[in-house]
Amino acid sequence: MTTLMEKMHQELVRRNYAETTIHTYERVVEGFRRFLGKRLDHAVPDDLRKYHAHLLGTRKLEPRTVVLHVAAVRFLYCRTLKRRDMKEDLPYPRNYRRKLPVILSQDEVALLINSARNLYHRALIMTVYSCGLRRIEACRLKVGDIDSKRMMIRVTHGKGGVDRDVPLSPALLDTLRQYWRWMRPQTYLFPGTDNGWRVDRPITAKMIWAAVQCAAKRAGITKHVSPHLLRHSYATHQLEAGVDLKTLQVLLGHGDLATTSRYLHLSQKHLQAVSTPLDRIPLNGGVSQVPLSRRLRKPE
Repeated sequence: MTTLMEKMHQELVRRNYAETTIHTYERVVEGFRRFLGKRLDHAVPDDLRKYHAHLLGTRKLEPRTVVLHVAAVRFLYCRTLKRRDMKEDLPYPRNYRRKLPVILSQDEVALLINSARNLYHRALIMTVYSCGLRRIEACRLKVGDIDSKRMMIRVTHGKGGVDRDVPLSPALLDTLRQYWRWMRPQTYLFPGTDNGWRVDRPITAKMIWAAVQCAAKRAGITKHVSPHLLRHSYATHQLEAGVDLKTLQVLLGHGDLATTSRYLHLSQKHLQAVSTPLDRIPLNGGVSQVPLSRRLRKPE
């Protein structure tokens, strides 16, 4: 790692960025360095414009992916090198929109859980959905984080380094007890493997992805199912069950209420409860009494 990359890494850590974000930013900047073909601190505004055009024009990346690349390179120049003037040459794509995620119905979630390949996968999927966890949060869960007396689960080192408590479902507790009697995990609730043998260290995020994908395939679910889709589904189902936005924000570990509010757009219960302005307008007569403006067919 070069001195500049080490400095960038320190800046990311100093600002308490998540490990996954740090890894992604460093990967993006390394790709930019290869494109540049020279030292990163020798780049000029024209280099940034060419790179930006390369992402959208040559590689034809999705706007949301370009946003990630722009954010990483901006961090390098604006935060690490203090060259804030470079920001103007790396604009975010115009008309960038966040797409609303597809979610699973509660019946589909039940089908997914019931289709888990084994008890390890079942306990893992149930935990992710029941607590609305991010993948990295599920990886780091420890046996000591399960508080059966308070019926709470402590989620430590969430996004932004914030800890939070989430309710422990009795159904999940029953499954975790059966799972613990079988697996006997020591430190981490879901231990990883080394050469096929269980070891006392966290599983990787890929393991959670594989468990969900396997269950979705066995269940015959055609939607693009991912661990984060379970988190989206959890949030939407909580809203439909009557949980208020502020409480849901705390449960999800969101720093901004606006991030949580987008789940209102996914909740059928909330959307269907709202009438349209047309329903509040008095209209005369029925549709059958409205004269037609023209004939539908030519006379014979």
